[in-house]
Amino acid sequence: MSILVFLEHHEDELQKGSLAVLSKAASLGAGDVAGVIVGSGLDGLAAQAGAHGAATVYVADDPKLSAPLPQPRVDAIAQLVEAHGFETVLFGQSILAADVAAGLAARLEAGLNWQLTDIASGDGGLVGTQSALADSVVVEVGWRSTPRLGLFRAGAFDPVEHGAAGAVESFEVELQEHSVAAEMVEQAHAEESGPSIEDANVIVAGGRGLGEPEKFALVEDLAKALGGAVAATRAVVDAGWYPYSAQVGQTGKSVSPTLYVACGISGAIQHKVGMQSSKTIVAINKDPNAPIFEFADLGVVGDLHAIVPKLTELVRARKGA
Repeated sequence: MSILVFLEHHEDELQKGSLAVLSKAASLGAGDVAGVIVGSGLDGLAAQAGAHGAATVYVADDPKLSAPLPQPRVDAIAQLVEAHGFETVLFGQSILAADVAAGLAARLEAGLNWQLTDIASGDGGLVGTQSALADSVVVEVGWRSTPRLGLFRAGAFDPVEHGAAGAVESFEVELQEHSVAAEMVEQAHAEESGPSIEDANVIVAGGRGLGEPEKFALVEDLAKALGGAVAATRAVVDAGWYPYSAQVGQTGKSVSPTLYVACGISGAIQHKVGMQSSKTIVAINKDPNAPIFEFADLGVVGDLHAIVPKLTELVRARKGA
C-alpha cells in the first residue's frame, strides 16, 4: 500500500499539520510513504520531510508554482498518482489543502473523507475515524475505491521525527491550461505575532462576554504573558471584533493545545467541537450556569475584566521571579 502526503509550506518551513500527517502515515507500517512539496525556492524542505518518515520526497521547484494556488498543486499530485500508482493521498487541514483535496477528488473521481481524527490499517485497506453529529459520536469511515483521499482535522496528531533521511526526486509539473488561468495579484497577511492557533501550546480565547472589541486587549495581554495565541468565537468574528483566522469552532478551526483559557465564552456546542480536545480547559465567566463549565477542567465564576488583568500580572510576576 503506497501513501502520498501533501506537504504544505510557508516560506522555508513545512507546516506542523502536514508533518503530523506524514509521521502518522509512516507509523502505520502499511507500505511506502512519500511526500510531495510544490512551490518555488524549496531548498532544505525535503530534509524536514525525510526526518518525519518520508521514504521519498517529490519536489516540484519552479517559479511558476510560487503562488499558493490550488490547481497547479492538483496537477502535480495527479501526475504523481498516475505515474507511481499511489493508492492513498493524505492532507493536513488548511484552506489551501482543502481546496487541493477537493480539486484532486474531482480530477481523479476519487472518494474524499474530511475532518478525519485518526487512521489505521484495516482488512484490505485503511480505516479512518471521524467525529459526527457535532462531535457527539465517533464513526469509522472507509473508501470504496482507490485512490483514497483523506483530509485530517487540525491538531489530530503531533509530528514525530523518525530520524531517517528520505530520497529526493525532482519532477516538472505539466500544468493544465485551466490551471494557469488564475493569477494571484496580491496576497494579504494578517499582522500577528506569536504562534498560530493551530500550532500554539497555549490559547487564550475571547467571546462576547468581553463586551466590546477594545477589551480583546485583555485577552492579548494574557496570551502574550503565557507565550500563547489568541482565539475567538464565531459571534466575535461575525461582529467584526476579531479576524476569521482566529475563529475556533464548528465553522472555524479545531485546536488541541495543552492549555485553553476561555474568557467570556458561554460554551455553545458549535464552539465546543473546535476546542474540546484541549488538554486542560480553564473557563472564566460571570454566569455560573454557562455551559462551558460542564466540560472545563477549572472554572472561575466572576468578572473577567477584573480577573484576567490580575491573572496576567501574576503570570508576569512568576516568569520574572
